[in-house]
Amino acid sequence: PAFRRFQRGYYRVYLPALAADWLQGPYLYKLYQHYRFLEGQIAILYVCGFASSVLFGLVSSSLVDRLGRKKSCVLFSLTYSICCLVKLSRDYLVLAVGRVLGGLSTALLFSAFEAWYVHEHVERYDFPTEWIAVTFSRAAFWNNVIAVGAGGTADFFAEWLGLGPVAPFMVSIPLLVLSGVFAIKNWDENYGMKRTFSKTCGDGLKCLLSDRRVLLLGTIQALFESVIYIFIFLWTPVLDPHGAPLGIVFSGFMAASMLGSSLYRLAISKRYHLQPV
Repeated sequence: PAFRRFQRGYYRVYLPALAADWLQGPYLYKLYQHYRFLEGQIAILYVCGFASSVLFGLVSSSLVDRLGRKKSCVLFSLTYSICCLVKLSRDYLVLAVGRVLGGLSTALLFSAFEAWYVHEHVERYDFPTEWIAVTFSRAAFWNNVIAVGAGGTADFFAEWLGLGPVAPFMVSIPLLVLSGVFAIKNWDENYGMKRTFSKTCGDGLKCLLSDRRVLLLGTIQALFESVIYIFIFLWTPVLDPHGAPLGIVFSGFMAASMLGSSLYRLAISKRYHLQPV
């Protein structure tokens, strides 16, 4: 019972943050198109977001450890809320700043929340380490469900209610506020080891170069992500001229992703033993 209470406290903060993130997926390109920007200009905005995510991703673990995991989650809520608010502006530079803030927020989303959970699970509550996988697998399941629902929700506000492509970004803000408020009220602060940024990067680089398998895995992952990023940029301008409901299409993508995850879990189960080599 104590573990389940602890899990629920984590999900109350983490799941609204994920929902806010997914809501912004279907209509980002459409919004920039709605503001009459050219395809090349939109591409630069996307690159700003991706580059920002890479740069802040390098320092996010050190930043989160020094600032505190709870404060970092609250910072995520704040920066992502501002990122959503600036979508109301038609000024190109303001939108570019919003994309940079979006990159910072993404880096925090995929580092601060899990780091906070692992520390609390092991250090404060002393639950068995193998239970961490239970929490994260459930979070992954709900993440997929939320992603599917987010597409339909975005479509409802943007198309059905006729509020336009900026509406899903505005709907994200209350969820981000909710996540931040729950973190402030219900979470205790924890910190990581204060290592220098140069040492962190040096250790990572040493690991990358000393083990050929790590280098190959990183290369394969980078190639895969590059294909995904190209797809993320192109799917809206390809389908939108045909009148496709973007939110529903997005839900279809996420449902297919969830199906793929389920098939993978089935393939590596004891019944089929299709383990990666």
